Amino acid sequence: MASKSFKASRSDLSTSSDLLDSQNGKPPLPPHVTFARRASSGRYTSYSRDDLDSELSSSDFINYTVHMPPTPDNQPSNPASQKIEEQYVSSSLFTGGYNSITRAHLMDKVIESESNHPQMAGSKGSSCAVKGCDGKVMSDERGNDILPCECDFKICRDCYIDALKMGEGICPGCKEQYKTTDLDEAMDNWQTLPQLPPPVSKLERRLSLMKSRKSALVRSQTVDFDHNRWLFETKGTYGYGNAFWPKEGVLDNEKNCDIVEPLNKPWRPLTRKLKVPAGIISPYRLLVVVRMVVLGLFLTWRIRHPNNDAVWLWGMSVVCEIWFAFSWILDQLPKLCPINRATDLNVLKEKFETPSPGNPTGKSDLPGIDIYISTADPEKEPPLVTANTILSVLAADYPVEKLACYVSDDGGALLTFEAMAEAASFANIWVPFCRKHSIEPRNPESYFNLKKDPYKNKVLKDFVKDRRRVKREYDEFKVRINGLPDSIRRRSDAYHAREEIKAMKEQRQKKEDEPLDAVKIKKATWMADGTHWPGTWLNASVDHSKGDHAGIIQVMLKPPSEDPLGGTAEDRGFIDLTDVDIRLPLLVYVSREKRPGYDHNKKAGAMNALVRASAIMSNGAFILNLDCDHYIYNSQAMREGMCFMMDRGGDRICYVQFPQRFEGIDPSDRYANKNTVFFDGNMRALDGLQGPVYVGTGCLFRRIALYGFDPPRSKEHSATFCSCRFSHRKRKRHAAIANTPEENKALRMGDSDGEEMINHSLAPKMFGNSILLIDSIPVAEFQGRPLADHPAVKNGRPSGALTIPRDLLDAPTVAEAISVISCWYENKTEWGRRVGWIYGSVTEDVVTGYRMHNRGWKSVYCVTKRDAFRGTAPINLTDRLHQVLRWATGSVEIFFSRNNALLASSRMKVLQRIAYLNVGIYPFTSIFLIVYCFLPALSLFTGQFIVQTLNVTFLAYLLIITVTLCSLAVLEVKWAGIELEEWWRNEQFWLIGGTSAHLAAVFQGLLKIVAGVEISFTLTSKSGGDDGDDEFTDLYVVKWTSLMIPPIVIIMVNLIAVAVGISRTIYSVIPQWSRLLGGVFFSFWVLAHLYPFAKGLMGRRGRTPTIVFVWSGLIAIIISLLWVAINPPAGANQIGGSFQFP
Repeated sequence: MASKSFKASRSDLSTSSDLLDSQNGKPPLPPHVTFARRASSGRYTSYSRDDLDSELSSSDFINYTVHMPPTPDNQPSNPASQKIEEQYVSSSLFTGGYNSITRAHLMDKVIESESNHPQMAGSKGSSCAVKGCDGKVMSDERGNDILPCECDFKICRDCYIDALKMGEGICPGCKEQYKTTDLDEAMDNWQTLPQLPPPVSKLERRLSLMKSRKSALVRSQTVDFDHNRWLFETKGTYGYGNAFWPKEGVLDNEKNCDIVEPLNKPWRPLTRKLKVPAGIISPYRLLVVVRMVVLGLFLTWRIRHPNNDAVWLWGMSVVCEIWFAFSWILDQLPKLCPINRATDLNVLKEKFETPSPGNPTGKSDLPGIDIYISTADPEKEPPLVTANTILSVLAADYPVEKLACYVSDDGGALLTFEAMAEAASFANIWVPFCRKHSIEPRNPESYFNLKKDPYKNKVLKDFVKDRRRVKREYDEFKVRINGLPDSIRRRSDAYHAREEIKAMKEQRQKKEDEPLDAVKIKKATWMADGTHWPGTWLNASVDHSKGDHAGIIQVMLKPPSEDPLGGTAEDRGFIDLTDVDIRLPLLVYVSREKRPGYDHNKKAGAMNALVRASAIMSNGAFILNLDCDHYIYNSQAMREGMCFMMDRGGDRICYVQFPQRFEGIDPSDRYANKNTVFFDGNMRALDGLQGPVYVGTGCLFRRIALYGFDPPRSKEHSATFCSCRFSHRKRKRHAAIANTPEENKALRMGDSDGEEMINHSLAPKMFGNSILLIDSIPVAEFQGRPLADHPAVKNGRPSGALTIPRDLLDAPTVAEAISVISCWYENKTEWGRRVGWIYGSVTEDVVTGYRMHNRGWKSVYCVTKRDAFRGTAPINLTDRLHQVLRWATGSVEIFFSRNNALLASSRMKVLQRIAYLNVGIYPFTSIFLIVYCFLPALSLFTGQFIVQTLNVTFLAYLLIITVTLCSLAVLEVKWAGIELEEWWRNEQFWLIGGTSAHLAAVFQGLLKIVAGVEISFTLTSKSGGDDGDDEFTDLYVVKWTSLMIPPIVIIMVNLIAVAVGISRTIYSVIPQWSRLLGGVFFSFWVLAHLYPFAKGLMGRRGRTPTIVFVWSGLIAIIISLLWVAINPPAGANQIGGSFQFP
C-alpha cells in the first residue's frame, strides 16, 4: 500500500495520461484506490468518491492510499505514464513497517534551498495554464518545459491532445492555430524523451535477451564452437586478420559488404599476475625456514637447560617463548606466496564500451554497481564528511546509468537526510565540473585542500574561472551543511509554537467561559515542507526515537536516462557545460525500520537491509560498500575492480578488496594508524592463496556470493568408499541439474550432504517472502557473468546483453522495498546466518569473508597506482585503543564460534585456514606478552635471569634469532613496498595494543561466552575537517581510559627495576654484571616499544593530565612498598612476613 499527499487537484489522482471520461467528466482512477483525510491524531478517515469531489475545492492537503499488489507484472501500460510515475516516486517519501501502512508522502521540497536539477527530488515543475486543469507540463530530461506554441503557453499533454482533437488546433493562450494540427505528426514532434520498450513484466524483460541468445551462449562454452575461429573465418575469408564486419553491425548473407574495420586483434586478458622477484622472495622463504629451525633448536635447548636458581622465572619465560614461536609461525606461513596484480583499463573499454557485432551501438555493456554508504550518528559522523563521500561516488568514472548510490542512515536523523539532499543539489554543479576538467580526487573537501598546484596539466582555458566559481559554491554549501542543525531546530520550534497556538484557539472555541488547561503537544521534528519527520526526533518520542521509528526510503535523484545528456551553457549560468554529460546516478536515502524488542544487529543488519532494498530497486550485479568517511580517491577504482570480475575465471571471485588508505595521520604515524604492514604485507600475501580477508570497507562484492550461493564449477568430491553409498542420490541430483533452466544453473547451495539448486518453494525460507527479491536473484547472477569471448571462459554471457534500459521505478517497487527493510522481514529466514552479512560478531566483516572462502569462493586484492579510496582514522590514543579493542573482541568471538578456522570445510586451502586461525588466536598472545614484559623487571628485582648464566650458546641463539628477524623485516619491506619505519611503528603498537586492548578483549570475549554478557561499543568519532590551525589537535588530547593502566604499570615497574638493579649491582660485594645486563637489555626492549604510548600520555608540552601523575606516583609507591615487604633489606625487621619466591 502507498499513500500520496497532494493539493486539491483532480488530475493528480491518476498517474496515467488518459483522456477525460466523456460520460462523467472525471478522470479515470487507478485500480484499488482508497481516499482518506489525515486527522490531527494521525489516523486516516475514509471518504467516498462523492465526498471527495465536494472536498476538492478545499486548500487543505488530502491523502489517498493506493493498494497495489506487489507483483512483477503490475506495470503501467503507457510509456508516458511510466515517466510520470517515476517522477512521482522520486518526489515522494515512502514510509512503512511492521503492522503499519506503507505511505508515499509527496514532498513539495526536500530542503530549504531551491533544487533545479530535473533528477532531484522535489524539483519544481510548471503547471498547466488551462483554466480548471493544474496538471504538470511535460518536460524533457533537462527539466525544460515542452511548449508546442511559439507564445510559450504552458499546456499539459492531455490538454494539448484535447486542443488538437476538439479545439480545431487552436492554442488556448494566443488563440492562434498550432503549426502542426495533425495529431500523429504532433505526437512525433512531441517525443523529445527517449522511447520506452513495450510494457512487459520486469523479470521477462530482464531475462529476454539472455533467453534469446541461450543457444549461442551454450555453444560458446563447448568444444563444438570455437569463438576465435568464427571471429577470423566468417564470410568465407581465410587467413590471419581477414575478418570484417558489415555495416550496422549485422551479419547477413549478402555478397557485397563494405569492410568497416579489419579485426586482427587477439584475445587479451583484463588482468595479469606480477610475481615478486625471485631475488627477494627466495631469500625470504629461506630465512623463514632457517628461523623456524633455529627457534626449534633454541626452545629445545631452553627446556633442557633450566635455571635451577629461579625455576619460576625460567618456567614462565619458556612457556611465553613457546607461544611466541607458535604465534609467529601462524603469522608467517601465509606470507610465503605474495603476489602483485595489474589491470588493463584499455582492454576493459575495448570489450565493453566499443561497438561490436553483439553491441553495434557501443553502449556500455558493463554490469551495474550498487554503492552502499553507511552512517549511524550525525554527531560522531559529521554530515559534511558523509556529504563529501556521496559527492565522490556521484562523480565516479563509471557509466552513469549503471551506478546506484544508497545511503543507510541507521539513526534515522533528519540532519543526515537534509545533508544528503544538499549534497544531491550541489552535485548538479560539482559532478559536471569534475567530468569537464577530469578532476582528481572527486571529493570537494580533499580537492580544495590539496597542497599541490591545482592548475597543473589543465588544458581548458576556462578552468581557472570554473574552479573559482565552484569553490565559491562549495563554501556556501559547507555553510548550509554546518548550519543544518540550527536550521532544523529553529524550524521545529516555529512549527511547534504554531501548533500550540492553534491548539489553544481550538480549546478557547470549545470552552468559552471555562478555565483553559495547559496545552501539551509533542515537540516533533519538522521537515522543510512543513510535515513531521517520520524518523528520529530531536526530542525522542514513541515511534520517533533511535531504536523506534518507521522505515524510510527517499529517491533523492531519480534514475538517469539511458543516453548521455550533453549540457549547454545555459544549464548553469556561470559554467559552460557544453558537451558535458550532466546526468547523475540514482541516489536513494534508506533508514530501516527499528522497533523495541528486535535485535537489529548493528551495521550488519543495516547492510542486509540495503542488499534487499537495492535488489528490488536497481539490482546491481555488484555491490561496493563504503564507510561514511571513506571516499573515492581514484575515480576509476570501480573499473579497476571490474577488470577482475569480468576476466576469465572472474565468476568465481566473491569480492575485490581494496587497501585502506588514510588522511589526517600525523607525519610520524605514532600509533601505526596507516597499518601498512597489514594492508601491503599480509593482504598481498593472502592474495597469493585464496584471497585477502574482508576488512569492512572499500570492497566490491558479487551480489550472488552475498546471497550464500556456491561458486560456479565447484570441485566435486573424489569418489571414495563413503561417497559410493550415495551414488544413487548423486545421480538424481545431477539429473535435476541437467533439467534446470539455463539462468539458474549457476545458483547452487551446498552443504555437508551435497548440493542443491535454487528452489522457488524453499527460497522464502532463505530470502524471505518478497517475490521481487527472489525473482531478482537469477537476473543478478546473469548480469555478473564475464563475456563469453573465449572458449576458456566458462559460465559467460553474450556481448551486448546489458545494454537494455534499466527498469523505471514505480510506487509498487518502492513499496516492496519498504517491506523488505522492516524489522520483521528477517524472521525465520537465513539472513545473517548464511545470506548477507553474518551476525553474531562485532567484526561482521571478517566473518562474512570467511563464510565465502569456506564455500570455495576466491577473493582478489586490488592495489592501484593511485589510491582507490581514502578515509580518516583516529589519531587519538584512546580512540585508537578502543578501535583495536573492538577488533580484538571480534576475533575472540570468532575463535569461540562455529566460524573458527579449525572447523573450516575442505574447500578452504590449508594456508588460508592458518591465516583465519591466526585472526582468532592473536588476541590471546596478550596474556603471554604482558607476563613477558614483567619478566625483565622481576629479573632485576630478584637478581636472577631466565637462564643460569649468559653463556655462548644462549647468546649465539639470541643473535641468530635477532639477525634473521631483522633480515626478514628488510626483505618483507622490499616486497611489500613499505618503509622500515612503518614496520617499526607496527611493532611498537603491537606491544602497546597487546598489553592493553587485546588483554581486555580476551576478558570481554570470555565474559560473553561464559556469562552471556553482551558487549557494546560506541562509534569511532570522525573528524569533520575543521579543527582550526592544527589539524593534529586530537593527537595531543589525553582521554583517560582503563585500557591505559596495564602499559603504565609495565613502564613504571621496568623503570624502577632498572634503578634497583643498577644500584644493587654497584653496591654489592660481588657484582653480577651478566645478570644485570640481561635484565636491563630486555627492560629497555620493553620500554622502547612503549615509547609512543608514554609520549602520548604527556600530551602537549605543559599539558600533561593530572591523572597521569597521580597514577604514576601511586604505582611507584605500591611497587616500592611491595618489594620492601617481599624482600626486605638485610638486618632490617620483616615488614609483612618472610615471603620468598620458590
